[in-house]
Amino acid sequence: QVQLVESGGGLVQAGGSLRLSCAASGSIFKIHAMGWYRQAPGKQRELVATITDGGSTNYADSVKGRFTISRDNAKNTVYLQMNSLKPEDTAVYYCNADSTTTPWGVYDYWGQGTQVTVSS
Repeated sequence: QVQLVESGGGLVQAGGSLRLSCAASGSIFKIHAMGWYRQAPGKQRELVATITDGGSTNYADSVKGRFTISRDNAKNTVYLQMNSLKPEDTAVYYCNADSTTTPWGVYDYWGQGTQVTVSS
């Protein structure tokens, strides 16, 4: 099977920085896109940023210029550098592996989530 393990969440003051990491492990041939989504209390899960295996990136308007997504294809790991954090960035952040090719087919996978709390 495939597992996604996230790390790097925590509590930070507004204006601070955090770096999230997500490592995918298991029987993986290829992951087309990896990304980060977040869900705040009472809200729907929303896209934060994605990156393809070719390096193409996509960001939510609310994080452009503040967050940077990067990826190490050899390690099946994706990172999210979050700078100039705002209280409205507070959410559970989930890692996603989209169109993951495994011996059993192509699937999408999610991590368990990591809490990011930004205090004002």
